[in-house]
Amino acid sequence: MEPIRLAVNGRTDIGQVREENEDSIRCHSNPDHPFAYVVVADGMGGYSGGATASRIAADTLEKQFDALLSSTYLACSPAQQQLMLRAALVEGIGMANREILQTKQSRPQFSQMGTTLVAAAIWQDFLIVAHIGDSRAYLWNNYGLQRLTKDHSVVQEMIDAGQLTPEQAQSSQVRNHITRALGISEPVEATVNSWTLKESALLLLCSDGLTEYLDDHTIERVLATYRPALESVYHFIEDANQCGGRDNISAGIIEFCHRTDAVVEFSGDPITLQPKAEDDITVRKAQR
Repeated sequence: MEPIRLAVNGRTDIGQVREENEDSIRCHSNPDHPFAYVVVADGMGGYSGGATASRIAADTLEKQFDALLSSTYLACSPAQQQLMLRAALVEGIGMANREILQTKQSRPQFSQMGTTLVAAAIWQDFLIVAHIGDSRAYLWNNYGLQRLTKDHSVVQEMIDAGQLTPEQAQSSQVRNHITRALGISEPVEATVNSWTLKESALLLLCSDGLTEYLDDHTIERVLATYRPALESVYHFIEDANQCGGRDNISAGIIEFCHRTDAVVEFSGDPITLQPKAEDDITVRKAQR
């Protein structure tokens, strides 16, 4: 069997309007094992607050992923490794949420901060994606583009209820209002999905500074057109900036190379991270 090959690239850009970049991105491909990840966090909450929240989230997930490939992990069965990867991701999200909440309590100037998060990791042919808010993950292969995440947002709820079309949502006055974020309350509810990858594919993670301007058809065209594929991140940033760049823009790509030919989803349930006993915060909505 042809070995799995993984490569990553990522970039974040301040855009054309904002005075600070409140996005954070982390990406890594292990040189010795078929393991790669991308983390994108889009902060909110005023000057410096959003940048602090997104950095906490990105740093926490980066540390979780970097610590994963221990000798114990490598000695486990594939099924056990998948469970351990999922547990590391879930634990990291909970840790990031608690650290943001604690920072808000100790630093009143950051009292409004929070962040979206989308994180993806590939181990062998196993892909896992977690998200909170409206930062997205997409998979592109020979079958086309598949959106792997559904926004936790007011307009997505309106679309689901039949009150808005996806086209109307693009120009809605509440399109930037999200219903979940890190740093708002305990517990934090992340949606976690996992797949087995059976053929070569590109995985894109991005903040809404990209998807505000580029619809799914445009995203698919960019991923299908540019080679080397990892350089697509630069085209995404440039396109969003040329369209106005009103928000910070982040894009990360994992290139997964495999010789076989299908994508099979085998799980996809939302998970709720359990709060510590002393936390009883019930805030539901987060607006950007």
